[in-house]
Amino acid sequence: MKLGTSSPLKHGSPEEWADNQVRLGCSAVVFPVQSNEPEKKIIAYKEAADRAGLTIAEVGIWRNALSSDPDEQKKNMDYCVEQLRLADYLNAKCAVNVAGSFGPVWDGGYRENFTEEAWVRTVNMVRTIIDRADVKNTYFTLEPMPWMIPTGPREYVKLLNEVERDRFAVHMDIINMINSADRYFHAEEFVDECANLLGDKIRSCHIKDVHLSERYTIRLEECGPGDGEFPLRYYVAKLNEINSDTPVILEHLNTDEEYIRYMGYLKEELNGLYETL
Repeated sequence: MKLGTSSPLKHGSPEEWADNQVRLGCSAVVFPVQSNEPEKKIIAYKEAADRAGLTIAEVGIWRNALSSDPDEQKKNMDYCVEQLRLADYLNAKCAVNVAGSFGPVWDGGYRENFTEEAWVRTVNMVRTIIDRADVKNTYFTLEPMPWMIPTGPREYVKLLNEVERDRFAVHMDIINMINSADRYFHAEEFVDECANLLGDKIRSCHIKDVHLSERYTIRLEECGPGDGEFPLRYYVAKLNEINSDTPVILEHLNTDEEYIRYMGYLKEELNGLYETL
């Protein structure tokens, strides 16, 4: 497994960025430059990653390509296409987005997210992005979410089958799918289910943790690795069984100091399971 973080850490040059990642213990990175930035900057960061031996795990998108505002939707679709093309140029494992919401918050939970219309539009959106980008070296992926499709591995399989595009694959954020008591209390079984159904389609993964609050009703709270109860070592060992080159990216922390601290925990907890440079 190739361990990395979503943080570029504080740096003053592409070389310092890459060196900082390696010193932290990363062998995979999230690319920190966007498709709408200068070409020279993109090339400089790509070359720095290549020289350091870092795998570019993901190009993030994080825009609502299903926006109800036509102008916003077009702008976001165009950005999706350009980010996917950037991932292709970089030989990144994937470009990743969420499906998008049908309400005012771009990644929010709404009843309308689970309508038949939402499903059909999501399938068509994924097809359109892949067809327009026409990539050969990377994949378009959707990060699972607790309140928009896909919320679990069986929905993801259905989506893969209906999209019918070779360049559509899986981004695994297993904590985002821990949205019930059953999945929380039977975490190992859920890891096995995800691996069995999605294994060979997984291109990149996120790692964090989940904690069950004692307050009513059921409250599952995302937290840093080790601050919750999810079997992280079991999760990563299963990913290694599928493909030992799979990137696993630490995310959703607030400061460089937090990334450094939680990476220290992961390196100890996952000792023997991750690749070093």
